Amino acid sequence: MTEHDRNPGLRLGEFVVLVALMISLVALSIDAMLPALPAIGADLGTAHANDTQLVVSSLLFGLAFGQLLYGPLSDSVGRKPPIYAGFALFMFGCLLSLFAPSFEWMLAGRFLQGVGAAGPRIVVVALIRDQYEGQAMARIMSLVMSVFIFVPALAPTVGQGILFVAGWRAIFGTFFAIALIALVWFAIRQPETLTPDHRAALSARRILMAAREVCTTRAAMGYTVAAGLVFAAFVGYLSSAQQIFQDTYLVGEWFPAYFAVLALAIGCASVVNARLVIRHGMHKLSNLAINGLTGLSVAFALVAWAADGVPPLWLFMGYFLATFFCVGILFGNLNALAMEPLGHIAGVGAAVVGFVATLISVPSGALIGRGYDGTVMALVGGFCVFGAAALITMRWVEHGGHGA
Repeated sequence: MTEHDRNPGLRLGEFVVLVALMISLVALSIDAMLPALPAIGADLGTAHANDTQLVVSSLLFGLAFGQLLYGPLSDSVGRKPPIYAGFALFMFGCLLSLFAPSFEWMLAGRFLQGVGAAGPRIVVVALIRDQYEGQAMARIMSLVMSVFIFVPALAPTVGQGILFVAGWRAIFGTFFAIALIALVWFAIRQPETLTPDHRAALSARRILMAAREVCTTRAAMGYTVAAGLVFAAFVGYLSSAQQIFQDTYLVGEWFPAYFAVLALAIGCASVVNARLVIRHGMHKLSNLAINGLTGLSVAFALVAWAADGVPPLWLFMGYFLATFFCVGILFGNLNALAMEPLGHIAGVGAAVVGFVATLISVPSGALIGRGYDGTVMALVGGFCVFGAAALITMRWVEHGGHGA
């Protein structure tokens, strides 16, 4: 059976682009806002400069809790209806933030955007798992990431351009329009992948039993925790990137360009991973990447400490180019490894995997961001600590006898 046969409504190229667009709602909603954080803080009266980081973390908190809703629902009613609901809630959150009279209303809108974006984000993983498995799923996820990565690379530039023309509130209008386009495209072109005879009744008992299976399956839970730890360090970067580039390194309006260069490192890694994963396997590539990330971070932490927390910008960029290449290898593979034993409960499995990983990453990443003190030490220290923790977790999984 060919890949096209398993998804008769879409050719592979269109499927990858559509899925990447749907998944990109989260990245778009974060990265396009980064240049606007100082203006939002000034207009809505935040007490402290670091408070604007809540614009990022509140959306991610909504994403964490939304994932628990959509995954089980998608196992019962099919993949498409929960995605429709998620798009609708995301667009409502956009309108709430667009017209927010205070910072608290802004955060409420951001939380709803996260809850809504969880629909496309988490159910699409189950939709992919319905059609692909093993190394093929890892390849599809890497191809999706290679398209998706252009969104975070370009989003800050788009956000800054909108700021120049219409102000920060118009950014939320742009989010609304993009979500509407993605919704219509998905509704018209993507067939349902979960047939009625494979659906399960929506019951608390079934959900709890499936969640228990996820949590007691060594490979699924271990790789989920590892993914959450890696993403924690990345959330710390997202939370503090605008301040590091514009306040510490004084790059001014060049911030989107520096951000894009680092984002493209993840995209390049995803393309490389898609080519290598069939030949070398997910386990080998993931181990190489986590070893590289941890070793680089420890070495650079010593360099940053010797430079009083502010190493030269060129050295900072070099470190993160290499580190984010490792992150790009890890993102697709760790998720695919976590989902590999969960094909028979893909909806609930994707929900629990996403919820646990996000619940680990968001508070931890927010803590890294709140530690910003004008230097890069909190961020680099976060990559050291969480990279090492992810490395230990992956060793624990493999020590349990999960073969390559």
